[in-house]
Amino acid sequence: SFSPRVNDPTTIPTGSSVPSCPKNARRFAPRLRYLLLPTTMSLSSSIVSSRSRDGDGEQPLLPHSSLEIAGARRGLLAGFDSLRRPYRAFPVFASNRHVETIFAAFTRSLPTVAFRRECLRTPDDGAVALDWVSGDDRALPGDAPVLILLPGLTGGSQDTYVRHMLLRARSKGWRVVVFNSRGCANSPVTTAKFYSASFTGDLRQVVDHVLTRYPQSNIYAAGWSLGANILVRYLGEETDKCSLSGAVSMCNPFNLVIADEDFHKGFNNIYDRALANSLRAIFKKHALLFEGLDGEYDIPKAANAKTVRDFDEGLTRVSFGFRSVDDYYSNSSSSDSIKNVSIPLLCIQADNDPIAPSRGIPREDIKANPNCLLIVTPEGGHLGWVAGDEAPFGCPWTDPIVMEFLEHVHNETGSTSKNSVANEPQGVPKTSVPHLSEHV
Repeated sequence: SFSPRVNDPTTIPTGSSVPSCPKNARRFAPRLRYLLLPTTMSLSSSIVSSRSRDGDGEQPLLPHSSLEIAGARRGLLAGFDSLRRPYRAFPVFASNRHVETIFAAFTRSLPTVAFRRECLRTPDDGAVALDWVSGDDRALPGDAPVLILLPGLTGGSQDTYVRHMLLRARSKGWRVVVFNSRGCANSPVTTAKFYSASFTGDLRQVVDHVLTRYPQSNIYAAGWSLGANILVRYLGEETDKCSLSGAVSMCNPFNLVIADEDFHKGFNNIYDRALANSLRAIFKKHALLFEGLDGEYDIPKAANAKTVRDFDEGLTRVSFGFRSVDDYYSNSSSSDSIKNVSIPLLCIQADNDPIAPSRGIPREDIKANPNCLLIVTPEGGHLGWVAGDEAPFGCPWTDPIVMEFLEHVHNETGSTSKNSVANEPQGVPKTSVPHLSEHV
């Protein structure tokens, strides 16, 4: 059975990230590489052949017709090199969304990154942890663009998809910081509250903190799954006062009611049980913080939850003031926030995502908002996207698209920060970028 380890606590079943795999599971990656080598070589030859045809003048549609594209500014995606070719999921995994989801969670390479941690105290005496790349405060200029990464449910700076995105942005001279929510990636838990799909207060504090530290920089954010839901809700709440210059949302469940319905169907019950088991264990680690709570808390239900919904009913919805778990889900969806987004936002989804259902995507609101763009891939699973030049063990297919979009927005905005008086643009010499190694 599939029973991955969940690294950190949180409170939401929908918008979840697939738990990171145990370290000993990665021992099998070299053997898998050997077995998959013929397929990899065949796929690489196909890609090279496609590029050759493109060079001979047979240009494909841009963006390629294998992708669903929506949004008023969809034309700008036509110039993205990463979208020139059709979306081709790695052949071994393309036939099953669960296989792709689990394969990515267990065998994707884990880059080595040296972090420097900074803990922020929140107004309610809670704490969040910011993980910066060690040495970047000296290596990068003060006006280098900053990218805040928001991992999915139980996720943090230890996750493969987070580190791959960090490496790519870092290689472009961007300063990157991972926002680890309360209890995630060993972030301290100091109050009887974790975090939720509805709560944007911690993110707002993090953005303000980053802006204060780097007032000459443009600030951007990218979120996955639950992190994407929180990010889009934040953008909608801030409207035209938003301090970010651009954002990317990936694997966003958008409509948490729909996502919750699908979370309890078929194979998805495996994800639900695995997450509930881990949430119980982590909750018990901090159980003394919840001892003797009054009101509607059902601590025994949370401590013995068989599903994540049980955990949310017993703890989360009470912590954040909702009447019921259904009230919590229906009022925490980011789908209602899209119409209020006032900065450039790219949403990337997989049509076969088992945790963020395609039918929950607010397509019409995205089309109606001139600031929003949508890309839907035919396959990808949840946080999988085992496709592209680095498949099957390298970065997700989304990473190049994310950086092309963010660099386009940054160049369009100009290197002058909207948060400071005019500053002369400064290039980032390649020699200033410390080497970050990668291993499996």
